[in-house]
Amino acid sequence: MALKTAAMAGLSGSMALEFGGRVSKDAGMSAMDMPSFSGCRLQAKGSKMPAPLTVKATQGVRSSMTADVPSAWPGRAVLEDVKTRSGPKPISLIGSTGSIGTQTLDIVAENPDRFKIVALAAGSNVTLLAEQIRAFKPSLVSVKDSSSVSALKEALAGMDKLPEIMCGDEGIVEVARHPEAVTVVTGIVGCAGLKPTVAAIEAGKDIALANKETLIAGGPYVLPLAKKHGIKILPADSEHSAIFQCIQGLPEGGLRRIILTASGGAFRDWPVEKLKDVKVADALKHPNWSMGRKITVDSATLMNKGLEVIEAHYLFGAEYDDIEIVVHPQSIIHSMVETQVHHT
Repeated sequence: MALKTAAMAGLSGSMALEFGGRVSKDAGMSAMDMPSFSGCRLQAKGSKMPAPLTVKATQGVRSSMTADVPSAWPGRAVLEDVKTRSGPKPISLIGSTGSIGTQTLDIVAENPDRFKIVALAAGSNVTLLAEQIRAFKPSLVSVKDSSSVSALKEALAGMDKLPEIMCGDEGIVEVARHPEAVTVVTGIVGCAGLKPTVAAIEAGKDIALANKETLIAGGPYVLPLAKKHGIKILPADSEHSAIFQCIQGLPEGGLRRIILTASGGAFRDWPVEKLKDVKVADALKHPNWSMGRKITVDSATLMNKGLEVIEAHYLFGAEYDDIEIVVHPQSIIHSMVETQVHHT
């Protein structure tokens, strides 16, 4: 048995943006040397040691996918050779003012020779969006509604060349299928991400997926559609990006099991009798991360980890029995894979 570990080093989004080349330090990925684990669960310092991991005698991770619902990366990832590009890769970003969106823009700003922003979609945070427009100069922008359009134009007063500004569902779909974009980053929260993702796939754009609801709600539709159009769905959030990095180069049947870690959320140390007094403000106090309100609440209730299991099922073709959740309060490791014997 061999365990491979990966942690988010702030560049998981870079991998999704840059897909098409092998992962290496030259390709902009930093590798974090992580300890190997054998026969025990991750635990908090001073906590009681739980039972050892049970290794199943399987011949590789079992897939419950049918021919009609192919997984994005069925237990392994074989990268293409490095592609030569004459200029920066054009990116459309959906959810630019959120946590994923701002991190994506940080990566773009640090690598102007590799990436450029051609379109942005955001909600109603026009102040931050205006700053992003001035910094990245997209040709198309979409906001939540017509009132946000007026506010954005006011915030952009004095700018030499304004982008085209749209709003609502129509606007976000146009951002997703912008003719110049090669990859679309979907950092929007909830099922609102499904429609633009489908539009991007139908327009031939690769997807850097940080919107888990796209697969949770629409996996049986989205995955065959991506296969039909020859589109890559690349995991951009930390847990699934780490898995994706771990399975690169694995031979057929080399993946035994997927392990997702969970911080335990805001209430992990609360006694049961205290939970009846929980307030929204309590749920929004994540012990480790600063994230959007919905995902922070979902982390507190542990719902988010359940959603990530479903996402891993669709991305990597693993049966639910082959996906395990381990509470790891330090959040150093975001996910791991267990490989077959001699696979490292």
